[in-house]
Amino acid sequence: MTGDELPHEIEVSSDDHSHASGEQWRGSGESASRRALPDGGTDAAEPEEGATLDPWGSDTIADYRKLFEEFGIEEFDELLGEVPNPHYLMRRGVIFGHRDYRRVADAMQNDEPFAALSGFMPTGDPHIGHKLVFDEIIWHQQQGGDAYALIADLEANSARGMSWDEIDEHARDYLLSLLALGFDPEEGTIYRQSGDREVQDLAFELGAHANFSELENIYGFSGETNVSHMQSVVTQMADILYPQLDEPKPTVIPVGPDQDPHVRLARDLAARTQFFGVTKAYASFEADAEERELLAAAHAALSDELEESGDETDETVRCEDAAEWLIEEIAPDDVRERIVGKLREAGKEPLRPRVRFLDRNATDEAFEALIDAVEGDKRVFDEHVDSFDLSREAAEDLAREVELDHGGYGFVAPSSIYHRFMTGLTGGKMSSSVPASHISLLDDPEDGYDKVKAATTGGRETAEKQRELGGRADECPVYELYAYLLAGDDDEFAKQVYDECVGGERLCGDCKEQAAQLMEEFLAEHQEKREEVEDLLEEADIELDSDRKRN
Repeated sequence: MTGDELPHEIEVSSDDHSHASGEQWRGSGESASRRALPDGGTDAAEPEEGATLDPWGSDTIADYRKLFEEFGIEEFDELLGEVPNPHYLMRRGVIFGHRDYRRVADAMQNDEPFAALSGFMPTGDPHIGHKLVFDEIIWHQQQGGDAYALIADLEANSARGMSWDEIDEHARDYLLSLLALGFDPEEGTIYRQSGDREVQDLAFELGAHANFSELENIYGFSGETNVSHMQSVVTQMADILYPQLDEPKPTVIPVGPDQDPHVRLARDLAARTQFFGVTKAYASFEADAEERELLAAAHAALSDELEESGDETDETVRCEDAAEWLIEEIAPDDVRERIVGKLREAGKEPLRPRVRFLDRNATDEAFEALIDAVEGDKRVFDEHVDSFDLSREAAEDLAREVELDHGGYGFVAPSSIYHRFMTGLTGGKMSSSVPASHISLLDDPEDGYDKVKAATTGGRETAEKQRELGGRADECPVYELYAYLLAGDDDEFAKQVYDECVGGERLCGDCKEQAAQLMEEFLAEHQEKREEVEDLLEEADIELDSDRKRN
């Protein structure tokens, strides 16, 4: 969940080539808009088994589309139109995916509470890759959200072996850049994992709902993994849910896709801590998602048959009838066999859509209160309550209200957005161990200029071929600098650079010179602002010097 060192990338294929920015202009004329192709501009390969997402790894990503296919990340482009005043990283497709972000977009539209949180592991200087996350947190704050920025110092110490002196030095640099870019410390929250007792207490509570086998499966932990590293994972779960301690609300975690395992585990833990689970159901027995899909199809088809027949003697769909209907339908054999068996056992029980409240962690008092709170037609069982009148949304709201009244957390499942990684200036992966491949926000502006001038490009072998064939902006680290940073909020300028490049009008030398000058100006301005906000950091409610033993 951290904007660690340099954005980590993901092993989703065995391809060893470097990834391109994967973006193209779609449409034509003045109305053309910037979008990133989900497959990185390459032909899609078949998903490979055993693909992993490693928050502490350094593998490269060859095909962004596999993140949709294999890990269930949704395309951001599909809900872009629902986001008020979208950030340019959203408009240009740099933010390419999400989990459940519609909750946050709806809260923005309706002026309801929401929050944004992301963290930074202080293992080196803040750099232009981190700026993506800084900008995303700040933008959500500007849209009215409660903004949280944390220093993942426990993770840096346990997972990377950083000393506390090193952590203190880098933490200060991260926070100065965050404030210089526009984070408002009076309206937002900044903290260190090691210094926040509420986070550590919440981590302890969440740890009761996770086990080693699960962490082993998600993160590849083994008997050699130190316990502090495992503890830092649970602490990150507490970080993700921390904005909801005072009030449950939609919360977005802006990260690179390598951090998705943290998001998925946090969503699971949020559900496990709830007093009640709310699901759709069709009969008194339990059914999983695949089985419910078949039940829905059977109920719809048989209801239509009853309506068409006009038989007023029995307008009820029965479980045994649904079993016979499903035997004739095409469905995965194992799923169909399971659900047919359950339906036959239920016999003449009506098959009827309902919303189910499952008792997960509720006290007896809370369960009784829920029964009383569910109005209208309902059925009460030992471990669940079925409502035939409530919608799923209304049921979730009611369950959360009862939970909060009886001392529960009532967490809303956290959402997430995912941004593309920046290509290294020398090609391939941007790496903190290769200084020429990245630009630190602390680099001397003239050094930033020189790094851009020395960067590889997507240009042709000669100027003549460039003019004839056009440049390859989608494969150019320098163009990424324009799209991700140097063009700022000016979409027309970013589009102009792209069009001139692929049209053969813009040659690499001139393009790099312009980018180098803009980078020099950005770094000079940013570092001046860092000096201006030093007082803000000193006044902020955060301990900059750890009192932990130096090791």
